[in-house]
Amino acid sequence: MSLFSPAFRAIYVGLVSVALAACVGDSNAQNAAEPAAKTAPVVPTAAVTPGVRYALPDFAPLVERYGPAVVNVQVLERAQNVAEPGEQHGGQNGEDPFSDFFKRFGIPAPGLGPHGGNAQPTHGEGSGFIVTPDGYILTNAHVVADADTVTVRLTDRREFSAKVVGMDTRTDIAVIKINTNSTLPTVRIGNPASLRAGEWVLAIGSPFGFENSATAGIVSAIARSLPGEDGNGYVPFIQTDVPVNPGNSGGPLFNMQGEVVGINSQIFSRTGGYMGLSFAIPIDVAMDVREQLIKTGHVTRGRIGVTIQDVNAQLAESFGLDRPRGALVSSVQSGSPGEKAGLQPGDVVVAVNGRLIERSAELPAIIARIKPGTDTQLGIWRGGKQQDVGVRVALLDEHEARTAMRGGRHSSDETSKFGLAVRPLAPQEKRQAETDGNLVVEHVSGPAAAAGVQPGDIILGVNGKRVKSLEEFQTAAKAVGKNVALLIQRDNAQIFVPLRLS
Repeated sequence: MSLFSPAFRAIYVGLVSVALAACVGDSNAQNAAEPAAKTAPVVPTAAVTPGVRYALPDFAPLVERYGPAVVNVQVLERAQNVAEPGEQHGGQNGEDPFSDFFKRFGIPAPGLGPHGGNAQPTHGEGSGFIVTPDGYILTNAHVVADADTVTVRLTDRREFSAKVVGMDTRTDIAVIKINTNSTLPTVRIGNPASLRAGEWVLAIGSPFGFENSATAGIVSAIARSLPGEDGNGYVPFIQTDVPVNPGNSGGPLFNMQGEVVGINSQIFSRTGGYMGLSFAIPIDVAMDVREQLIKTGHVTRGRIGVTIQDVNAQLAESFGLDRPRGALVSSVQSGSPGEKAGLQPGDVVVAVNGRLIERSAELPAIIARIKPGTDTQLGIWRGGKQQDVGVRVALLDEHEARTAMRGGRHSSDETSKFGLAVRPLAPQEKRQAETDGNLVVEHVSGPAAAAGVQPGDIILGVNGKRVKSLEEFQTAAKAVGKNVALLIQRDNAQIFVPLRLS
């Protein structure tokens, strides 16, 4: 066939038209393809998904519209809080096993040595954003925690002295206020519950002091909990791959509708710089804290008195769940609302007042935001079926808050079906351990060692059923499948450990 024959030209026009329709994705491009399709019906047409855009997003209008509401926050810190060697700026101690990984990001003082040194005074820098026209600003608590003076700089280069209205270290939220005779630009508040993994988001802040810098990326995951950080049980973090660095602390995270959905707070880093993982506080959590700080100067939280852990695939199978979801109750505090409501270790909380719980990190944040004294309906999974339990939320005592954590130390010696060698506890050992369990682990191997069971752990139950003797433990072991949920007591915490049997 000649390259210039009428038939070839018809096919060529059809191919170009289809390509334009796929790239542009609008009605004009689709209309342009129709005449070519009639001329050469044998040319296959590309599949076009309605509503899908094939071009990269344009963030310029968003930055232009809401960038003026993002501010630079400069602080002069108290001299006694200058970082010492081994301590991270922002109050993270180098002895924290996770301090090399999860870091709140501020700017260290100019002129300080690589370890902070003893230079005085100490300067810090972060970001914030204006939420009311009269000058209320949200930022991170760690940005202003040790500040003697706080200065806010707007994009038009005006500077204002700011007052710290209040701060909440558990959520890392602070409210500051500036006074001006003019009406200030503000951001729009969005709904983080509508965020989806893969969605485009934009951060504006002052990385390394470069004010009003915009960086973009996507939502990597939602409802993340971070290990080793105090207070993270009350923040279901938004994880993104947006490039954020020291100085971005307290800056807003926008969705594509120009709404703030989070406050940039922490990064995953071994160097202190961006490594592709950043974490933002959902804006609904922040706004709830803001309202309480402005109204009362402090934050109250609800509690039900249970220790929880996540549900993985093995635990889900052990408890008969259709898939991993919910928050697994590993212990219930004596005298707590949870105990009064009849909650038990092995219950899986799958809903609160009709709101589904996918990950355990969501439950503390939801309960914390319920006003103490409020009657609340929990949907729990127990004995292979779901049921509702009413509980009256109580006031959280900050000193009583704790999280179930699991460590791992491998050992190997005697072998059994679980890889456990256990013995009865002596009466004196029971008193010292303050436990109602009767069996203690002496040696571990095989599945138990792989799951992180340790010598000294006290065996309390198997697949949600309590075991009080060697005979009951052996009977329970015979009835299990390939996945086992072992309830143990370690120190003062009860946790479920999933074992996969070969």
